[in-house]
Amino acid sequence: MGLLSSITGPADLKRLSASQLVDLAQEIRTTLIDSVSRTGGHLGPNLGVVELTMGIHRVFNSPHDTVVFDTGHQSYVHKLLTGRHDFATLRKQGGISGYPSRVESEHDVVENSHASTSLSWAIGIATGRKLRGETDRHTVAVIGDGALTGGMAWEALNNIAANPDLPLVIVVNDNERSYAPTIGGMADYLASLRATRNYENVLSWGKRVLHKTPVVGRRTYETLHGVKKGIKDIVSPQGMFEDLGLKYLGPVDGHDLEAVETALRRAHDFGGVVLVHAITEKGHGYIPATRDEADRFHAVGVINPETGLPLELSGRSWTDEFSDELLELAEERDDIVALTASMLIPVGLAGLAQKYPERVFDVGIAEQHAVTMASGLSFAGMHPVVAIYATFLNRAFDQLLMDCALHKQGVTFVLDRAGVTGTDGASHNGMWDMALLTIVPGLRLAAPRDGQQIRTALREAVAVTDGPTVIRFPKGSVAEPIQAVGAHGSVDLLRDSERPDLLLVSVGSMASIATAVAEKLGAQGISTKVVDPRWVLPVSEDLLELTSAVPAVAVIEDNLVEAGIGAAITAQLRARGERTPVWTYGIPKQFLDHGSRGQVLERIGLTPDTIATSLIDRLRD
Repeated sequence: MGLLSSITGPADLKRLSASQLVDLAQEIRTTLIDSVSRTGGHLGPNLGVVELTMGIHRVFNSPHDTVVFDTGHQSYVHKLLTGRHDFATLRKQGGISGYPSRVESEHDVVENSHASTSLSWAIGIATGRKLRGETDRHTVAVIGDGALTGGMAWEALNNIAANPDLPLVIVVNDNERSYAPTIGGMADYLASLRATRNYENVLSWGKRVLHKTPVVGRRTYETLHGVKKGIKDIVSPQGMFEDLGLKYLGPVDGHDLEAVETALRRAHDFGGVVLVHAITEKGHGYIPATRDEADRFHAVGVINPETGLPLELSGRSWTDEFSDELLELAEERDDIVALTASMLIPVGLAGLAQKYPERVFDVGIAEQHAVTMASGLSFAGMHPVVAIYATFLNRAFDQLLMDCALHKQGVTFVLDRAGVTGTDGASHNGMWDMALLTIVPGLRLAAPRDGQQIRTALREAVAVTDGPTVIRFPKGSVAEPIQAVGAHGSVDLLRDSERPDLLLVSVGSMASIATAVAEKLGAQGISTKVVDPRWVLPVSEDLLELTSAVPAVAVIEDNLVEAGIGAAITAQLRARGERTPVWTYGIPKQFLDHGSRGQVLERIGLTPDTIATSLIDRLRD
């Protein structure tokens, strides 16, 4: 790896000459393109922060100074500069995480890959250090313009502005994008900064002009002050930050290492809160990632590094099925609208936005706002569909409970990437949603087992007008259709038996595992009836009737085992005075390290062999 192989930590970076730094930046980009094209991962964001990250580590002294990356998907360069070079293992089980990881390095602080949190972390760290008398330690928060669309970032800025003496540097990595182009008022504001001439230069020019005017007392002072203010108002929209009490530096070219270092050293030496505004290009230095399809390079699978084209062609995804059906519904009903939180393309709303742009709302990284806005849209007579990743619903639970459910608003939530997602690690597994949603009064939740069931469930969901509905499905290619062999009311029978030893309740995408378990049990002489409730919350009377007619029940779900559908079924049975044993197989209450989805499922015992063996032991006790 040339120069990069000699970098074991930030101190090594500080010994390099200017020409060596240029070579190192190119080597880092080459390494990223070569490695990520083989493993998949966040390519565009990291190519865009090479010089910016180098500048941070040349000016500050990590880990003595703390660097907090917002979201963390742009931390690959940071990992390389802190000695982690084995990127062949990126996002693989036992290998380097795709986000900062405290287990990996003392240089990593915030592992949570949910956006807009870095400023709150930073003021907490800086304040704690001040209270402990550690006045020689800086805290640096790196936050993108996309993350600045999140309300939590502005709550933190409001608090930071009240503490201007903290040794805290905020680096705004402004590349005009989050996953896709950043939208909204903040995006427009930062765009105006990009188009602004340097304020200090213009102000110096203004002073020179005024100094040619004879001094005539107070009137000249007022004129000077007025011209200063006029110049500032016209060419310095950064005044919003300064009016908050934040020292502003920039905009600087985030790919000019000398300019970056100069700004960061000024910020370091200032002795208080400073915001450094760096303009970067997502995917910088890699032509395929800077073309019109740049959004595709935010996160990539295995690609050809020369062309940027995928090497692994996947079939239809669960998201595709939702996307197509939503478009059909929108064509049939003009009250259908859709909202998302800066994830328009990943959650399948791009087609709808192209055909009906006035009916799709990308609110930025602001899930809380999205849910309450959807409640308002519902009150006004629309039927909103809120499409987000399952893991991000955690952030808007209060709004779903108090703004949507309490007011009985007809809003449909579509949760993509539900269950185990794998390679993105602990914070991206969609394993909390059902546990949270079981306690929401009036909420109905569907877990489709295949693409056709997504379409059916979506149509049923948008017909509900008196409360929230939820549809959840996993990441990846859609499952092969599993045809029902019959039905018991609203419950589909996937495998029937007249006198079953066991009722096996399959939740959503776990249907293939459930039917495989039934086959293994059948080979051991154990008769099993496999059912798919389709709508799993609230627990239906049809399902409870089936549980009352069997010696035992087992539930397989990709949700927290302690607080999901199995727990809900158990509670209903006990409330009816029934003691039928219910055995639940799901996700244990722990944060799951990264690995492929199959590896994670095997690690936690959600495989046909493991479940079948457990059930055989239980049934024969």
